[in-house]
Amino acid sequence: MTLAELENAKAASLAEIAAAQDAAGVESLRVKYVGRNGSIPALIKAMKDVPKEERPAFGKAVQSWRAEVEAALAAKGGGAGSSEKRVDADLTLPGMWRSLGVKHPLTRVMEESAAIFSRLGFTVADGPELEDRFHNFTALNTPAHHPSQDRSDTFWFGDDCLLRTQTSPVQIRVMEQSAPPVRVICPGRTYRRDTTDATHSANFHQIEGLYVDTKPVSLADLKSVLAYFAKEMMGDGVTVRFRPHFFPFTEPSVEVDFTCHVCKGKGCNVCKQSGWIEVAGAGMVDPRVFGFVDSRRKDGAYDPAKVSGYAFGFGVERIAMIKYGIPDIRWLYENDMRFLSQLG
Repeated sequence: MTLAELENAKAASLAEIAAAQDAAGVESLRVKYVGRNGSIPALIKAMKDVPKEERPAFGKAVQSWRAEVEAALAAKGGGAGSSEKRVDADLTLPGMWRSLGVKHPLTRVMEESAAIFSRLGFTVADGPELEDRFHNFTALNTPAHHPSQDRSDTFWFGDDCLLRTQTSPVQIRVMEQSAPPVRVICPGRTYRRDTTDATHSANFHQIEGLYVDTKPVSLADLKSVLAYFAKEMMGDGVTVRFRPHFFPFTEPSVEVDFTCHVCKGKGCNVCKQSGWIEVAGAGMVDPRVFGFVDSRRKDGAYDPAKVSGYAFGFGVERIAMIKYGIPDIRWLYENDMRFLSQLG
């Protein structure tokens, strides 16, 4: 085929496409000209028989023909196809609706907790997940020989860098930056070298709270705040129990228990027949903690003789498992939509 004949063939093909009346006609012309065995692919395969000196011009003309035919088919096919689809569509059928997602149980508990504490005057504070030894341990009155500083218990990166084991370091950072009164909660992800099972995970979430003031702050203030939180989060039927305990950063310290959500305090397998489930740790801030902060600030704002306060912390996963009756913490991280959709 000469270049003149090729131009005539191109003009004829474009005229045919322009005259096509329906989608079937357009598809037939597509197969005829650019299909696997169409006219244009056949010409490309026959390029080897074209004289060498004529190949550049001939090849350029064939590619131009192909581009114009494909453009004409696309324009014609879109118009004819969409018109035909509009005629065939049953406009009385209901539309296709995608179901809306729901918030993850952990997100819901953290947001609800922040809302509850905000009604008591607490604000939300955040801090780095990659911490240093001072903020994660030393300033919290945790001695160097404490098991939590062992490399088998904590994710260390060198001698002074680790993934935080609690959100308490945020409390230290807040006090370093703000003079009392301070009233904050610190939600976030924490990390420990726990073996994963139904109740433990190497990463989990905590919400820790801190209230410090130059006015006297007592354990009774702490108990009233946690009792209010329990009833707002779990309902009026919940009862709170406080038990003496020990934490390096609080003195005196208490463990906080809620009545079991399954047996309502009567005793069952979930609560090991005790009727109670441990939820949080709390206590009055140890004066040594104020001393560590004051040594950094050097302005006397946290002089242990002038300020007092309380701190508390609880696991978000523990609250979610109690609130929604989840028996295995691993369910919260498997992203199984069959499980998550039940909590919508």
